[in-house]
Amino acid sequence: MKTVIVTDSTAYLPKYIREELNIQMVPLTVTIDGEVYEEEIDIGTTEFYDKVRGEGPLPKTSQPSVGRFVDLFETLKEEYDTVISIHLSSGISGTFAGAVQAGEMVDGLDVRVYDSELACYVQGFYVLRAAKLANEGMAPDDIIAELDEMKKTMRAYFMVDNLAHLQRGGRLSAAGALIGGLLQVKPLLHFKEKVIVPFEKIRTRKKALNRIADMLAEDAEKMSLQASIIHGNRLEEAEKWRAELSARLPNVQFTISHFGPVIGTHLGEGAMGLGWVKRQ
Repeated sequence: MKTVIVTDSTAYLPKYIREELNIQMVPLTVTIDGEVYEEEIDIGTTEFYDKVRGEGPLPKTSQPSVGRFVDLFETLKEEYDTVISIHLSSGISGTFAGAVQAGEMVDGLDVRVYDSELACYVQGFYVLRAAKLANEGMAPDDIIAELDEMKKTMRAYFMVDNLAHLQRGGRLSAAGALIGGLLQVKPLLHFKEKVIVPFEKIRTRKKALNRIADMLAEDAEKMSLQASIIHGNRLEEAEKWRAELSARLPNVQFTISHFGPVIGTHLGEGAMGLGWVKRQ
């Protein structure tokens, strides 16, 4: 039985990694001034932030069409028996539901759709693990069990400079956004029950990042971790933070990733996050 892994563009896995591990990617889209772009294909992250900087209207984001998934699955069934399709949280996007619907429409292929319950490179942790196991010939049921085990130690926290993007885009409740207007706090956010909610109120960017680092350190005392620093067009700041964290936590393996166009639409430029999971 041959298994292939599918994900969506919001995992923000570099193309060379997807090609190396045979990971199939379905893009979400972002619409800017009436122009529709497939992220990671038609528009890159730096170009996106350059286009949307300023006071213009918030771009619109869209999930892949069911037909896009069907076309991919029909192609894959010529070579594979099973697809494990791993996507951003069903609480913030219909991508998961679209993949489920498409899987039911394709005969002769076992499609297992997995809800990461978050997004970005922490979603990518699941994808990378699944792809490596699939390439080793592990059975689909066992791969899903491994992903469920990963979920027990998966953590992700992020902060934004301005909560208005999340509120306007419907990814954060008005009540949740209100806390950002009090004393100019920098609330830490996380995923809870598949949606984005405030975690703690912190007044400065530096303190917010230090709080995330302290939580990482607490988990690093218990186990070896792999972690990803995720930035909204702040590469220099991300690299500096990685250097500081690596010196402090030598048993944590760090990567740097980014909030691309779709997620960046809702978080805004300058967002910063950190996600981690037990190292395999």
